[in-house]
Amino acid sequence: MKTILLPLEDSPVLPSILQTTLHAARVFGSYMEGLHVRPGLTGVVAAGAEGLVAATPGLIESFEREDQARAQRVRAAFDEFMRQNNVPRSPSIAPQPGPTSGWYEETIQGESTIGSRGRVFDLIAVGRPTRGGSSSAMSTLEAALFESGRPLLIAPPNAPQKLGERVCVAWNGSTETARTMAFAMPFLVRSKDVQVLLIEGGGVPGPTPQDVANYLLRNGVPAAAKVAKAMKRSVGEAVLAEAADWGADLLIKGAYTQSRLRQMIFGGTTSHILAESTVPVFMAH
Repeated sequence: MKTILLPLEDSPVLPSILQTTLHAARVFGSYMEGLHVRPGLTGVVAAGAEGLVAATPGLIESFEREDQARAQRVRAAFDEFMRQNNVPRSPSIAPQPGPTSGWYEETIQGESTIGSRGRVFDLIAVGRPTRGGSSSAMSTLEAALFESGRPLLIAPPNAPQKLGERVCVAWNGSTETARTMAFAMPFLVRSKDVQVLLIEGGGVPGPTPQDVANYLLRNGVPAAAKVAKAMKRSVGEAVLAEAADWGADLLIKGAYTQSRLRQMIFGGTTSHILAESTVPVFMAH
């Protein structure tokens, strides 16, 4: 986890993304690169009486001015956070013993840069989408999740005090969760305690939680298995409640075992965790 990409936007979750990422960077001595993707102007349109029409020069100028101001606010927040926490700009591409930072900015249309640039990072840090928040938060998350081939560290609305000491693996027997757990091994081998949690009725055919715990123990991870009843809760509710009761400061979860469309329509464990988690989530697909 020596390199972490932070796709950032001007949002209330920004402080938590920065602080959550810094926790990880202090553990691994990571280079943190801030990324602000500025949309291109070719996609700017205005709603006229006859439907969608090309934007006027005045509207384009206003859009460009507002977008530039947003980019400056995000860059200023990133730089000030790094300054306050004594994180220097990266002096070289050689590995460093402590956290370092850098900045990258590109004017494009859409979120394709996030997935493309993310492919050369160990981890991508994003914010959890919040109710009433910008729809771009979910677009950023999904671009990182499905287009980079890399794992995500998803920051909750409020930053945690610590990260990765007590790790809960939300096991469901799936290949997605197995792949996510492999990505998360740098966190797991440094943890003090790991719980492999299965909610009854929330799994697919696959290894048992004890099988997973045994695998982790053979890798030097202090792991134990737990099977919990859903009671009257959904699987997602049960995972978050059990993790909170246990005191987890990081939740490892494979993404979308069911199809994304089915989860969007009917709900699902991934969708619930992305909407409600108050602890950081490590996720891959």
